[in-house]
Amino acid sequence: MNTSLLLAAPAADPNMPGLADFGKDPVGIMILKGAVIFVVLMLGVLFGVWFERKLISRMQNRYGPNRAGKFGLLQSVADGLKMGLKEDLMPRTVDKVIYFIAPVVLATPAFIAFSVIPMGPKVSIFGTVTPLQLTDLPVAVLLVLAMASIGVYGIVLAGWGSRSPYAMLGGLRASAQVVSYEIAMGLSFVGVFLYAGTLSTSEIVAAQAEGNTVTLGGLSIPMPSWYMILLIPSFLIYIVTMLGETNRVPFDLPEGEGELVGGFQTEYSNSLKFAVIMLAEYVNVFVVSAVSITLFMGGWRAPFPISTFWPEANTGWWPLLWFFLKMVLLFAFFIWCRASLPRVRYDQLMALGWKILIPINLGWIMLVATVRAMQLQGTDRTVVMIIASVVVVGGFAIWLRFDNVLQKRKEARAAQVEAEYRQLQEDPHAGGFPVPPLDLPHYHGAAAALETRADKTAEVPSGSN
Repeated sequence: MNTSLLLAAPAADPNMPGLADFGKDPVGIMILKGAVIFVVLMLGVLFGVWFERKLISRMQNRYGPNRAGKFGLLQSVADGLKMGLKEDLMPRTVDKVIYFIAPVVLATPAFIAFSVIPMGPKVSIFGTVTPLQLTDLPVAVLLVLAMASIGVYGIVLAGWGSRSPYAMLGGLRASAQVVSYEIAMGLSFVGVFLYAGTLSTSEIVAAQAEGNTVTLGGLSIPMPSWYMILLIPSFLIYIVTMLGETNRVPFDLPEGEGELVGGFQTEYSNSLKFAVIMLAEYVNVFVVSAVSITLFMGGWRAPFPISTFWPEANTGWWPLLWFFLKMVLLFAFFIWCRASLPRVRYDQLMALGWKILIPINLGWIMLVATVRAMQLQGTDRTVVMIIASVVVVGGFAIWLRFDNVLQKRKEARAAQVEAEYRQLQEDPHAGGFPVPPLDLPHYHGAAAALETRADKTAEVPSGSN
């Protein structure tokens, strides 16, 4: 097999960064980039908390924060100062070392994962031409997945170190949830790798630079080249998994207040450690949003059709605007889900991950791999579309068959329960339940006879036999 076909073609745009452009920056520029990313994420958390509270309040016909600063913008600053200056309480029974390092283990991988996110093309910073990205790797997407896997250790350690049953259950839930949903998340990336031919984040953005055209009746219609259009099942599965990966509603089972008080963070007082846990949650939301932008939404490039009519939109510092606009829209989607969806049961959560998302992902990968291989071999597009349609129709027929069988089983079970209920109404003893007997003496007026007998016994003289 010609392996050159699997390699990403070099970008035609000289401003488009590639793997060869990294590792050449002066140390000062690298330190500056890292510091800017850290500051932007910290400020993003402050803005994100305010934005979430304001948007949810407007959805619920409220005002939200409106006292501290203009439009309540200083409310998050006040909350951060309060948590930073509040007395840090540590329960006596906790494992002090694990209890202390758990929030750090939870927050650090989130910052590291953002280092491979491309936010713009090559620009000039203090006379040095450099990409608007800290670093890149041939396997950069795997680095993001690895950091997400390490982050869950912070949740598990927080539950284990707290030595509380509620916190421990929350940590166990988080570990099981991440295992199931991270598999589906990784599988949703495979289609992108097959079409982009690389695992480098900057080259995946470059692979989405050229638009596509669809011919209908001799008319060529320009279409966006984003993978969220071409690989829409992968994108939809990733949207579900990123909610599960970040423990956000409707998949916030590790923090289920109704049954676990506060989940893995129950024993953390409202102090600096609790603030670090909240910081890690929001940074993880920003990371999964940035990954979806990079892999499925064209990265930092301007949305269609701005790129078509304004080529300068993808040069200079303008791409930062498009990147952060997409980030705000995705963050608003997180907030919308929190305000709209109820929390699912834990068995529903695991069934969705293992019985639905992973099987669908595996079938979709087989279809994408077949179509991509035929395209690389030069097979006619019509043949490819016919084969893809047959596979899709066949998969839908199989799903419909299994769904019908499942519905029949549910209906049979419901009929059995209804029959048992009617039988128990007619005969309470039929089901073997511990129903008390209904023929006790007091049901037949025997209680009065017993009382009369007791009175006669009391009237007998004590000296008589």
